[in-house]
Amino acid sequence: MTTSQAGLPQSWQPYLGEELDKPYMKTLRRFLQEQIEANRRIFPKSQETFSALWLTPFHDVKVVILGQDPYHGPGQAHGLSFSVPHGVPIPPSLVNIYKELEKDLGVPPAAHGNLVHWAEQGVLLLNSVLTVESSQPGSHRKKGWEEFTDRIITLVSEHAEPTAFVLWGAYAQAKESLINTDQHLVLKAPHPSPLSAHRGFFGSQPFSKINRLLQEQGRKPIEWR
Repeated sequence: MTTSQAGLPQSWQPYLGEELDKPYMKTLRRFLQEQIEANRRIFPKSQETFSALWLTPFHDVKVVILGQDPYHGPGQAHGLSFSVPHGVPIPPSLVNIYKELEKDLGVPPAAHGNLVHWAEQGVLLLNSVLTVESSQPGSHRKKGWEEFTDRIITLVSEHAEPTAFVLWGAYAQAKESLINTDQHLVLKAPHPSPLSAHRGFFGSQPFSKINRLLQEQGRKPIEWR
């Protein structure tokens, strides 16, 4: 990934453009280039690395749903946390998200796992780490992505209208220190994975709480269907 290939969308450029030239990002690009030259399979495709930013312009952000790193199976990752392209089996965590959505708002589960419709309405589906090696979960952690995505969280906290930050699981909840909790709504619950969803994710009602916040502000609620 070179700076030109990074392809930050225009709406994010004034806020993140300088980040691309910082030493940690240069180190990250060098690491990714070395991985490619070693014929490692990297997910998602390079043109989808910043899909979350492309689909959700900066001033349209209403919600941030924070994930950890991309799915590491072939064809799964496409740059949005918890989302998979059409035709890919719905991952277990997303199955549980859909179950909670149905309990919370009566929305029947979708037949696919593609969340682009959410992203286009202002739901920033942001992973903390934006790339991963095939079949190697967590393989690109602590290479620089966390610093970049922490900056995104901080910028949204500093500049956006009141936003709902959805922090599922301990990893995401560690990012709460980056958020102005007086200004924004922070929704915390256990991770929706089958290992932890029954510890309080089910029944947490995040979707109705998000839409209540937006309606109180006179902003259009999210159509989760």
